[in-house]
Amino acid sequence: MHFTRREFVRGGVTAFTVGFAAPAFLCDLARAQSATGRNLVVLYLSGGNDALSTLVPYADPAYYARRPEVAVPSGSVLQIGTDAAGSALGLHPNLTGLKSIFDAGRLAIIQRTGYTNSSRSHFRGTDIYSTANPQVAYGPGWLGRYLDTFPSPVDPLVAWNTSRSLPHTLKADVVGVPSIPNAVNYAFAPVTQYNTSGATNSDFLRANQDEAEYSKTAALAISSHVPVLRPHLAFVNGTAQAALATLDRVAGVAAYTPTTSYPPTGLGRALQAVAGALATEVGTQVFWVQTGGYDTHARQGTGAGTLSFLLNTLNSGLFAFYTDLSNQGLLDQTLVLQFSEFGRRVSENGSAGTDHGAGGLMMALGGRVRGGLYGTAANLEYTPDNETLENRGRDVRHETDFRSVYARVIDDWLGASSVNILGADFRNPAIDFV
Repeated sequence: MHFTRREFVRGGVTAFTVGFAAPAFLCDLARAQSATGRNLVVLYLSGGNDALSTLVPYADPAYYARRPEVAVPSGSVLQIGTDAAGSALGLHPNLTGLKSIFDAGRLAIIQRTGYTNSSRSHFRGTDIYSTANPQVAYGPGWLGRYLDTFPSPVDPLVAWNTSRSLPHTLKADVVGVPSIPNAVNYAFAPVTQYNTSGATNSDFLRANQDEAEYSKTAALAISSHVPVLRPHLAFVNGTAQAALATLDRVAGVAAYTPTTSYPPTGLGRALQAVAGALATEVGTQVFWVQTGGYDTHARQGTGAGTLSFLLNTLNSGLFAFYTDLSNQGLLDQTLVLQFSEFGRRVSENGSAGTDHGAGGLMMALGGRVRGGLYGTAANLEYTPDNETLENRGRDVRHETDFRSVYARVIDDWLGASSVNILGADFRNPAIDFV
């Protein structure tokens, strides 16, 4: 018997399937796996953010002596107090939203984070922060290893990457993580049809929408078949089934109306999608958000410089996200962890910028965060016996192993074992921001 394409996708494929129970099952699975009610949002600043202009040691004369052009003027710094060593510190003037979050006790700033013998390389530095292993910076990422601890089957939306390429941090041995940079465009794409029939545009559009729904149903039916004797095909079908099952849930995120205005930036759109996923309860526990441009070798500046623009973008996006979650009553179940692959050199270069350095800065934000300053600032005096600097006084020496921050997140927020996931004990009782 001859079948037309439309007749086939409407019903002919049912002879090859075992049913349509998987999507409802996966939705139940999402609710079960997100029962802890805690979410982690990793915000990665790609390029190596300048910690010394983000958190400014405005009372250290060496800061201004070594940065005559790019130093943040002391009079414009947003003062936030002193650290445990008595160093006076303040935020960049464009971080007004983060200043208010800090004042509310919901922002933790961890100074001089890093590891021994910093690579000062974008690629290796990113891999080291991804795997949490400076010696062997390949294989699954630390969050990928965390996801692999989930009992099978794992909900296909247990993690969500808002960038186009899957970050090394989320690479796992077993669990797959979808990359959904734009929830609005996340839809089933059937074969394109062109209007050559003379139908009105509205009728043709409706027919195309019907065709897309028929095609989606057909694909769902085909992928629900589990051929026992063909494991590779079973794997492909299972992956397709999981992807198709996420369509309606992501569509709900795309339709989300926030309680506040987000800035029209890539970061703003990504954080709005995360807020939508949390508000619509799609079941995602781990989110990856990435924004770049922090490799400020030139024209870093203070007023209209590159870093000022970047930090303004960071501030407006994060403050909108914080406000939205507060309005929705979702702040207590959310933790934002922000970091970059390294800090930058103490002295500015000849292009009014800063080059790759070592010790950096990490921040944690959320309703259950114990805010404040963690660790101590470096003394920026250019002297050979300065133990807070390295690389012949050029770079800030790390004080806090970045893995101790990961350990705190894994143990006290995600409820897993940091020793097992990180491969050693990096717990530090002084880094107790959650």
